[in-house]
Parts: sequence; C-alpha cells; structure tokens
Amino acid sequence: MKRIDLRSDTVTQPTEAMLEAMMKAVVGDDVIDVDPTTRALEDQLAKDFGFDRALFCPSGTMANQIALMLHTRPGDEIICDALSHIYWYEGGGPAANAGVSLRLLPGERGCLTADLVASAMNPENEHAARTALISLENTANKAGGTCYELEEIKAIRALANKCELPVHLDGARLFNALVAKSQKPQQYKGLFDTMSICLSKGLGCPVGSVLLVNHAQYYEARRIRKRLGGGMRQSGFLAAAGLYALNNHIDRLAEDHQRAEALANILSECDWVKQVVKPQTNIVIFYPHKDADNIIKLLNEAGVDIISMGGGALRMVTHMHITNEDIDVCRRIFSKLAV
Repeated sequence: MKRIDLRSDTVTQPTEAMLEAMMKAVVGDDVIDVDPTTRALEDQLAKDFGFDRALFCPSGTMANQIALMLHTRPGDEIICDALSHIYWYEGGGPAANAGVSLRLLPGERGCLTADLVASAMNPENEHAARTALISLENTANKAGGTCYELEEIKAIRALANKCELPVHLDGARLFNALVAKSQKPQQYKGLFDTMSICLSKGLGCPVGSVLLVNHAQYYEARRIRKRLGGGMRQSGFLAAAGLYALNNHIDRLAEDHQRAEALANILSECDWVKQVVKPQTNIVIFYPHKDADNIIKLLNEAGVDIISMGGGALRMVTHMHITNEDIDVCRRIFSKLAV
C-alpha cells in the first residue's frame, strides 16, 4: 500500500529529470572562488526579483538568520507576526545568533498590516530596544499557507522607508504565493532589502534556499554564512536542482493548491472535524472535535501521514507527489474514520 505523506512539502524527492540535471552539473569550489552552477542559480533569482546578488544556503533557516544578522546588532528588536517561522521554528536563532528580541504582532492569519507595524515601533530612547527590522513571511506556514496582498506589502515598505527601516521577507513558499495571487517576481523589486527563497518545498529540490541581497551586503553575508558553517564546495550539484525547478516546477504549484482545496472540502464534510481553515495555497489547517494526537495515530494506521501544529491544530500539505488518486483515497479513509 502506498503511503500518502501529507506531513509537509519538504518530503518531496527529486524527479528523474531533476536528478539528471544534478548529475550533469558543471561544478567548482564555491568557497575558494566560484561554483558556476551555483552562481547561475544565484544570478537568475537575483535578476528575477531585482536584487544585485544572491547567496545559496543549505536551508531557509540559515538564509533567514544571515539576514537578521545583517540588519541588526545585539539588543535590537525585530517586528514580525506572532506565527512567524523565525520565532517558532528556528531554534531561538534570533536570540542566539543575532542577539535580538522579537516583537510578536497579532496579524491576520500570519500577515501584518502597515498600521499594525506602525503601532509596534519603539520610541527612540534609552529605555526601549531599537526597532531595527520588519520581517514578513510569505506564505505564512503556521497560519495555513496564507499570502500577502501586494498592496499591503507596498504599504509596509512605504512605512519602512519613512522610518528608515529595512524589511526582510522569509519567502519560504514565495512561489506558491506568486502562483496563487497571479503575481510576478518583478513586482517584488524594491519592496525588500533582503529575501530568502526556499527551493526544497513545493519546488521539489532536495536541499537549499537562496538569500537575495544587494552589493553592499553581499560580502558580509558570505562572511556570516561561513561562520555558520554554510559555505559548500561543489554546491552546484544541489544548485542544479534549483535551476531545474525554476524552469519546470513553478506553474504546477497550482495543482497542489487545487488538491489542498479538495482536501479541505472533504474534511469539512467529516463529522469528526470541528473546523477547517480555508486554504489559500497548499497547506490545510483543521481542528478535530476530539484528541488531535489520536487523529494522527488513526490516519497513520490507515496509511495517511499528517502532523500537529499545536493547540489542537492539524496540518496537511499537498505537493508534487500527491495525486488526484491520493485525494480520492483520502476521501474514502476520512469518511470511514472511526473516531
């Protein structure tokens, strides 16, 4: 029996075509000087989003942490949503690496507004931490894969410019947001001072995120990456997967979104489900009437793997290995679940 793995879109395996591209990659030493395939990936993403340079990193967490360290100094404060990945899932990195605190704001399903950000800025006096950075996440994982409207991002950028603050984007599932909102990378030009873009989720790569920066930040970003252990030698074998994904796996993200919506509709018909959060992209958050851990156990026994998000919330994530047939199987399993 095939297991249906809905725990995350990070469980994806490279396709045969992606593996072939990886094995044929022209590589160098990206620590000594340059790996040509890595540089090609970095240059493509930098050009697409209107940045000067980019830096290939082993993970989105590392890319985010480098950005926080670029923009802040110990004792500063970062404004972000209360559901942000940099707070929940990066091992206390903001405090341990950058020495900063986080001002957690109650955004709308993981998304901040300019008015909310403005209300959280500290005054310029010795009693308060210096507000040093605004960090957004698109899509917002813990909120259920929600997307920012471009106009709200522009409003936050305008506020940041007025207050002379940098803005970072944790673009963990940015291409999901672009596809869902019919946006183009070029529309993000000038809206952020740094951006991290993950390749190992819906795009299907085995490893890697890219941090987009400008010329003045690039060499310091490389220094921080080296300090964190993120300098990789023949990284082109991994970067080749990213190049392949950018050219072949973006448009198909719409299929993941459609299947997530189908799952949400199925769950809404189940009497053991109390609430389903309407998905915007490929993440479905729902709340069962009874013990969430028991639901995970029962589904696991039936061949479907999901995870808990805490507070009684459960999560399912569609990805390139989930088919329409899998959704039909889920329909049958969910309808017969003896809770």
